Amino acid sequence: MESLFQRQLHEMDRKKREDMLHQIQRILSDRVIFAPIWENGFIRAYGPRVEEAGLTLITAFPYSGPLEDVRLKK
Repeated sequence: MESLFQRQLHEMDRKKREDMLHQIQRILSDRVIFAPIWENGFIRAYGPRVEEAGLTLITAFPYSGPLEDVRLKK
């Protein structure tokens, strides 16, 4: 890949440079391992005035459930 990169630097023909660049990109994409890491960063909380929090009323919903279902203490 290094030699290909060096040849691409010295090549004057635009089409050949483009072909070499695509070849370099293919080599790099074949060698790279991609592991997506995702962390749910939602801040969820409820205070002492809430009788039943709506955080788990809808399965896999990251926010508080429907506001109509959130009950406050009297």
